[in-house]
Amino acid sequence: MARPSTQKQRRREVIDAALVAAAAHGLRNLSLTDVANEAGVTRGALLYYYDDLEEILVEAHAAGMERVGSERAALVAQQEDAAAKLATAIDAGLPDGPDDALMRLLYEFDVLAGKSPLHDELVQRLYREQLELYRGILSEGETSGQFSLTGPLDDVAMNFVALEDAYGLHIVAGGSITRDDALRGIRLFAAQAGATL
Repeated sequence: MARPSTQKQRRREVIDAALVAAAAHGLRNLSLTDVANEAGVTRGALLYYYDDLEEILVEAHAAGMERVGSERAALVAQQEDAAAKLATAIDAGLPDGPDDALMRLLYEFDVLAGKSPLHDELVQRLYREQLELYRGILSEGETSGQFSLTGPLDDVAMNFVALEDAYGLHIVAGGSITRDDALRGIRLFAAQAGATL
């Protein structure tokens, strides 16, 4: 049996391989063999660390949620005022580009909502985390007088999440919307909503 530190590293390598394999094959077509081939191990070796493909995907989903959730919240918390926090939240919430495998997987999980109760819960939890992050920043900005929102706080927060998700999907799809386009569009909405950066 692998030592705990080695086991943790191996599990991380399997998740990384699953992200690459999912980007290549798509989540719907992904198999345990695809992940094993990408990781350079046998299916049996994968099953030493995980019970099945579903468990691998749940952990990959959790890794994506951590990046958009707790890691982003930590970056936001380092900022001094509401405008800087909002700019950081917007920047950290978008994919790096079409090759951002972790974000691509998160969007694929959204598309597959309704097929797995566990994934449905993870999708809803991530949405709630995104919404609460924006609500908190907007509330702080209103309280400090830095923002003067042009609509109800909850609606403005919901629109930030919707724009982030929609633009992010276009970015990972490699379409005509780039990360810079998305940043510009969301910042424009922020100004229109009374949360000028």
